[in-house]
Amino acid sequence: MWTSGRPLPWAARPGHIYSRNTNPTVSVFERKVRSLENAEAATSFATGMAAISNTLFTLLSPGDRLVSVKDSYGGHQQALPRIPCPVFRSKSNCATRPITKPSRRPSPRAAACFTWKPHQSTLKVVDIARLAQAAHRIGATVVADNTFATPINQSPLALGVDLVLHSATKFLGGHADALGGVVCGPRPLIQRIHHHREITGAALDPMAAYQLLRA
Repeated sequence: MWTSGRPLPWAARPGHIYSRNTNPTVSVFERKVRSLENAEAATSFATGMAAISNTLFTLLSPGDRLVSVKDSYGGHQQALPRIPCPVFRSKSNCATRPITKPSRRPSPRAAACFTWKPHQSTLKVVDIARLAQAAHRIGATVVADNTFATPINQSPLALGVDLVLHSATKFLGGHADALGGVVCGPRPLIQRIHHHREITGAALDPMAAYQLLRA
């Protein structure tokens, strides 16, 4: 995960010791996506849903509230009700309105705000910059799924988002023969997410990373 060449702060010694933690091929893939998103750091996952779930598990604590746009990816909608309590208290949905702003502000108790732009099925969009500003006023962390737009068309981090993630299975891979996910953002946040991934074991397979690097 660490792309600077320095040893991981949680590693006993520098270098790639165990592939569930770090792997040279996987690190090359993470470095490329980090560069595309102009982020400080990146960490990868076995699938896009693994990236979503591990990110939310890292950010949310018991009693927290997650605010998500209503038009979210189907897998995301199915996963959240199945997350056992008391990981977070509740989830609120904000209606997604094309081109314009969200219909209502994030809850004042929100710890995280999750958005897609454009939505992978309906192509609806929201004003990410305004959404990020509203969420940051209440101290929430903003996560944007950039799978559909790709870094070619959109730079969520430049619009104020804290974390940007991808299902690498889709456009980043491009060949429809490998699964993967990746999250990019500031080094302290990525370090926390990476450590959670080490525990859950949802690491990107090195062969899949090699296949994703062909794009």
